[in-house]
Amino acid sequence: MTNALARRILGRVAAGAVVVWMVFTLVFAILRVLPGDPVSLAANADSVGVPPSATTIAALQAQYGLDRPLWQQYATALGDFVRGDWGTSVVTGQPVTTSLLETLPSTATLAAAALAIGAIAAFGLAFGATYRPEGILARVVGQLPSVLVSIPTFAVGLVLIQVFAFGLGLFPGFGDDGLSALILPAITLAIPIAGYLAQVMASGMREAASQPFVDVARAKGASDAAVHFRHVAPVTALPALSALGVLVGAALAGAVVVETVFSRAGLGRLTQQAVAAHDGPVLLAVVVTSAAIFVVATLTVDLVGPFVDPRAGGVRA
Repeated sequence: MTNALARRILGRVAAGAVVVWMVFTLVFAILRVLPGDPVSLAANADSVGVPPSATTIAALQAQYGLDRPLWQQYATALGDFVRGDWGTSVVTGQPVTTSLLETLPSTATLAAAALAIGAIAAFGLAFGATYRPEGILARVVGQLPSVLVSIPTFAVGLVLIQVFAFGLGLFPGFGDDGLSALILPAITLAIPIAGYLAQVMASGMREAASQPFVDVARAKGASDAAVHFRHVAPVTALPALSALGVLVGAALAGAVVVETVFSRAGLGRLTQQAVAAHDGPVLLAVVVTSAAIFVVATLTVDLVGPFVDPRAGGVRA
């Protein structure tokens, strides 16, 4: 590894750490200025018909450190977060890290499956739209990415449940038990991903098709299909990889809707429950974890990019 590459990696890691810290600070501030006290809400939810006393609420606030000055709460929360102590849920009393470890694998599996399906579908759409752009099929296929991006995710999920779960009975419509229960949610989440990624790839293929090296390949006797597959399509690898890095964040955000529609236990469902209960520690951990995953994904893409296409970074190992 060269010194230039080492400095590049350290710089990107430092920038990513700053982004995560800024997200932590912003979410912490928002949670503190929002109306409603999570401790009071939890105490009222636990009491049946009898409102909690002021002494009880004060004791709970002291237990969670909410009675201290704001700057002390922030310093303590940041220090604990760095050490891996992400607090306890105000609502359930369960350690936040336990909740994350129970739900994150399900969401990660869903997001990974959606990204894989979306990437394959996007390549097919982009290839079909640019292979023979003057044809009717290419024009029709070329309109699909915009349509896929504009369709609401929850509507797609409901249609898939109605057709393939209730109508045909091919896949379960709800829950997360087994691989079959993953198919419909993954397709639902993959549809907007495929639409956006297909637009990126099709744009790159159209630009590459007009380059001189394509004419040279045709002059050597290669067929149109071979030229498009071997010479035009590979040019889109770097922009597609960069787009996938950004789409990791979109997949995590879309999981909130998809997991709700399909009643899956995951990070999205945990977020929904935390928002409804104003559970600050859980919300802070979920948002910061999502931001960290997004930073790691974009950092990986940024570092791998020059090896996919050396023109992108000019840095070699």
